[in-house]
Amino acid sequence: MRLLSLNTFLFVATGIYVVHSVWTLYSLWNPEQCNPGQHGFCLNSIIHQKPEMKWKLKLYSQTSRKFQAAEASLVKTWRNFNFSQTIVETLEIPLPESTLSNGSLYYHLFLHPHGESAFSSSSSIRRVISATKHAIPVTYFNLLQGKSSDDDEDVGDDMVPVTHWYPKLSTNVMNQPLSFAHNAFPAELVNLAQIDSSRNYLPLFYVDGFSRLDRHLRILPKESTNISIQFKYEPISAGKLRLWFICTQSMQLLKKAGLSDKDIDETKSIFTETNFYLLGLTFIVTIFHMLFDVLAFKNDIKYWKGRETMTGLSFNTVVYRCISSIIIFLYLYDSKTSLLVLAPAGIGSVIEVWKVKKALKLNISLEGWKIKFTCKSQSEAEKSTISYDQQAFTYLSYALYPLCIAGAVYSLFYTPHKSLYSWIVQSLVNGVYVFGFLFMLPQLFINYKLKSVAHLPWRAFMYKAFNTFIDDVFAFIIEMPTSHRIACFRDDIIFFCYLYQLWLYPVDKSRPNEYGMSYEHEEEIKAKQE
Repeated sequence: MRLLSLNTFLFVATGIYVVHSVWTLYSLWNPEQCNPGQHGFCLNSIIHQKPEMKWKLKLYSQTSRKFQAAEASLVKTWRNFNFSQTIVETLEIPLPESTLSNGSLYYHLFLHPHGESAFSSSSSIRRVISATKHAIPVTYFNLLQGKSSDDDEDVGDDMVPVTHWYPKLSTNVMNQPLSFAHNAFPAELVNLAQIDSSRNYLPLFYVDGFSRLDRHLRILPKESTNISIQFKYEPISAGKLRLWFICTQSMQLLKKAGLSDKDIDETKSIFTETNFYLLGLTFIVTIFHMLFDVLAFKNDIKYWKGRETMTGLSFNTVVYRCISSIIIFLYLYDSKTSLLVLAPAGIGSVIEVWKVKKALKLNISLEGWKIKFTCKSQSEAEKSTISYDQQAFTYLSYALYPLCIAGAVYSLFYTPHKSLYSWIVQSLVNGVYVFGFLFMLPQLFINYKLKSVAHLPWRAFMYKAFNTFIDDVFAFIIEMPTSHRIACFRDDIIFFCYLYQLWLYPVDKSRPNEYGMSYEHEEEIKAKQE
């Protein structure tokens, strides 16, 4: 019995995982409803069981997480609170002296029925969330003028953590008429649940801390006595609320596993700043992106491992890809880009270094205490390819070098940077991104001269091409530098150029393919075996 190939196994496993994930999401949005005959008694929403009951929402600000009525400042009271109506308001929050002196501030929210105390009633719901966070401000400098981009703000001399504030406060209430069995209440919502004497659950009131991102933080103004925030309330479905809790717990686990706040922030933004239908598409696209990454790496390694000649391949392009991948990795690391982008870039850099070693036909041996490097001789076909490669590279250098130097000089004079190292990496990566596609042209030129594309690693190339189109989707969703975003669309142009050459130059069965074997040679081997 023939075993499944690795490619088939990966595709089947990916399909099963996608189906299972879709079913899980469906279960979140459509929880099992309570049947009194089967489950004994049911827990119903008080909002729909007692629609005549009127509710109030009160917002307080205070420097302590533990509420103390004498020290709290009442910001706003919403009477006859409508759970089905969206509210968006701008509120002024007073700043105590301790908060202005690099202290903290908290919001305390009370949701309670009319006529009952917000502080002592058993039907009152209290939520608390931090309004501020201590963080070290990031400062950029003009390297020639020494001027900081934050000169207009007093951030201190020692770069110690200072008080920042969140400009938004979002709240939700689950407003669906759902009935749950008393022993099957959704685990994600248990922490929000309060049950009254009539076996009704009080409004599931959620203060949204998941959608607050660190990049939204602003430095607390030293001269002002208040800040303006946007308060937003909107009803939320049970499925979305449960998903938010699952995601919050996942982020906590990722943080414990060592992920930085920056990576967690970018992951959260995918969920909170993306249309929900687009989010579902992103989920499926992400899975296939990882699948194609694995398959592209696998086939690329297989191709170069069996490659014994550089005939038809541009050596300069291989070296460029190696150098550019390392520069891009350093740039993404310096920009603190999401790990979703950084990890594949790092793995790709290692593979590109190995490919340069194969292209050079370099053998490394140890003789005593000395390391000896030897290179194999080149065939006539390889020398012809090198000649075409050098010819194309000479033409490109006339435009490439002046443009890269001009871009670096402009960046030095007009763009602020964190350090000299940051400017060097930024200048190099701009050359890679903006003009780097020129380095892909020598391979197109060699294909034109040879009138063939049979020598290219088409299987690995097609997987990379699929990922190029997936990257176009990610370019609008994942936070990444603008130059990296533009590079995603640049690769599309090169891909279509290769496809045009694939159509233009028909398959020559006498030419070696990407593994150094021709179709006619394979037929001869089969004939001898028979």
